[in-house]
Amino acid sequence: MSINRVFPRTTIGENGPIVDESVPRGIAVVNDKEILDAYSHAVTRVVREVGPSVVNIEVAHNVQAPNGQTVKRRGGSGSGFIFTPDGFILTNSHVVHNSVGIEVALHDGSRYPARLIGDDPETDLAVIRIDAPNLIAAEIGDSASLQVGQLVIAIGNPYGFQATVTAGVVSAMGRSFRAQSGRLIDNMIQTDAALNPGNSGGPLVNSRGEVIGVNTAVILPAQGLCFAVPANTAKFVAGKLIKDGKITRSYIGVAGQEAPIHRKVIRFFDLPTTHGVLVVGTEPNSPASIAGLQEGDQIIAFDDKPVTTVDSLHRLLTEEVIGQEIMLTVLRRTEKLEIPIKPAESVK
Repeated sequence: MSINRVFPRTTIGENGPIVDESVPRGIAVVNDKEILDAYSHAVTRVVREVGPSVVNIEVAHNVQAPNGQTVKRRGGSGSGFIFTPDGFILTNSHVVHNSVGIEVALHDGSRYPARLIGDDPETDLAVIRIDAPNLIAAEIGDSASLQVGQLVIAIGNPYGFQATVTAGVVSAMGRSFRAQSGRLIDNMIQTDAALNPGNSGGPLVNSRGEVIGVNTAVILPAQGLCFAVPANTAKFVAGKLIKDGKITRSYIGVAGQEAPIHRKVIRFFDLPTTHGVLVVGTEPNSPASIAGLQEGDQIIAFDDKPVTTVDSLHRLLTEEVIGQEIMLTVLRRTEKLEIPIKPAESVK
């Protein structure tokens, strides 16, 4: 790429030389055509490298026919990408969840049956596997190194249209997005690289050809609001799914909602928070029921960590606390109680 240096731009007017001070001294000026060529080269190179790893996924579901019989029918499609040479493929949970048949089409048009290794609706990620020769695996990068404004390329294989490509930038980091399961997915990547439903499960790639996210959702009424699960989350979830077939989380068995705490109660107990989770019901024989939580209780802390919303409570219900005695701080009418509870493994 050639660079021209200017010191600064000068033209001749009626009264003599005119110096254009809008161009600071010593600034490197690059030809716009060369910038666009470099941009195009980066995108095309990434597509050449990663495109062969992107696959189309078609699934079948059991549906009830008018005569009452259960029949197997095609139930949608999405994208995914090969991330190991021995056939493991990452995609979205909502693409393959509850499917009874999965078929994968590779970049060369060949088709293979796939089996579900595991899926995690809470992060909208799933791993499937095919047995096929000469597979090309995409390299998964470090999403923690992403910066707002960085070039990203979304590659999908929607509806069999191979290597559908859009490019854009990272619009924001650390977004929260609610999965179809209802749980909040934290630390999402927001991008303006255009997605469509068929791109679900495809890779979001940086200019070095590294996968830094898994495309998962687009807010349809809006322009340029697309989201991807970070690669670091995907690596953790994929490893767990390959090893165990599931992601283990804990639960306590309450139905709750965010509710404000009365100002008098905040002042009386000198509380560090203004909101808590109001218990509106408990599941029978659940940890909450066994611990004696009651409808109308307000949870304000879990193991001394503040609880202000249902989502903040979900974040604390990790695999590590299963079977451990944890203290719940609860407001019950005019009392502040410490209630021991043992979270159990979630079976969802």
